[in-house]
Amino acid sequence: MASAADEQRVRMMRAVVRDRYGSPDVLEIRKVPKPELTDDGVLVRVRATSLNRSDWYSLVGAPYIARPRMGGLRKPKTEFLGGDFAGVVEAVGKSVPDLRPGDEVFGGRRGAFAEYVVAHEAVARKPANLAFEEAAAIPVAGITALQAIRDHGKLEPGQKVLVNGASGGVGTFAVQIAKAFGGEVTGVCSPRNVDLVRSLGADEVVDYTVEDFTRRNERYDVLLDVAGGKSWSACRRVLAEDARVVIIGGPLGSHLLGPLAHIARIRLGSLRGGQRAGFFLAKLGQADLAVVRELVEGGKVTPVVEKRYELSEIADAFRHLGEGHARGKLVVTI
Repeated sequence: MASAADEQRVRMMRAVVRDRYGSPDVLEIRKVPKPELTDDGVLVRVRATSLNRSDWYSLVGAPYIARPRMGGLRKPKTEFLGGDFAGVVEAVGKSVPDLRPGDEVFGGRRGAFAEYVVAHEAVARKPANLAFEEAAAIPVAGITALQAIRDHGKLEPGQKVLVNGASGGVGTFAVQIAKAFGGEVTGVCSPRNVDLVRSLGADEVVDYTVEDFTRRNERYDVLLDVAGGKSWSACRRVLAEDARVVIIGGPLGSHLLGPLAHIARIRLGSLRGGQRAGFFLAKLGQADLAVVRELVEGGKVTPVVEKRYELSEIADAFRHLGEGHARGKLVVTI
């Protein structure tokens, strides 16, 4: 018969936690209680996770103006971090009809830097042709790129789309998804990533150290602004008459406002004329995870993973992310 101590160990798991905002040095790996399964939940044994820019902001607590939305002004209300996961279903709630124990899944849920997570709507069967590490690179970045192109950019076949910041997590997905949707794609990146972006299917690649894309003799129907750094007056020079600008990110800027200052300037600048600019936060759900899965299984999208880390090395992964030059995604195996 199992002792009380044995039963307690079974109910515990390893997870990355922090008690305060700060650098990657505040991260710890602790034993914490496993999440409890709910009627509408799916208990997943996490095999891999990946880092997103939003994880960095949550770690350092920047920008300050966004701290209440993150969960705490002086310190975070939750000790857990992480959003992307891929793993194996261990149990399902009684109201979950389409998944069962043993299924390999991927999705999004706060607290994914852990051995277990209980997911709800944002969980689906992972692409059959991917390993867990590759599948874990998809959810937040892949769904953000999908919704930016399809829902906010409203890209139509034959239209020209420019991806400013084409070599990062969202950018590498955006280039491929825009091509899959029939777009003529121009990617903007650093010189070391030109070959990568071209290999993803970009029709043209602009090295921003050599050429300013806002000075090109082109007109784009959709501009996905992942990297930021350009003013509205500069961007509008290369926009078609009824172009759509989708703001996905921006430079960190001040600790008070962070990328929100850039987003606000672009939004205000776009109020005149026929072009429109908008910012959004992706909404993860099973339906869009299935769309990306089909693109992956159809050979139209492949996750770009720059480096893999062990869970014990997650602080190093965050330091790399914080440098701002990660190529594709950084993945952590659990």
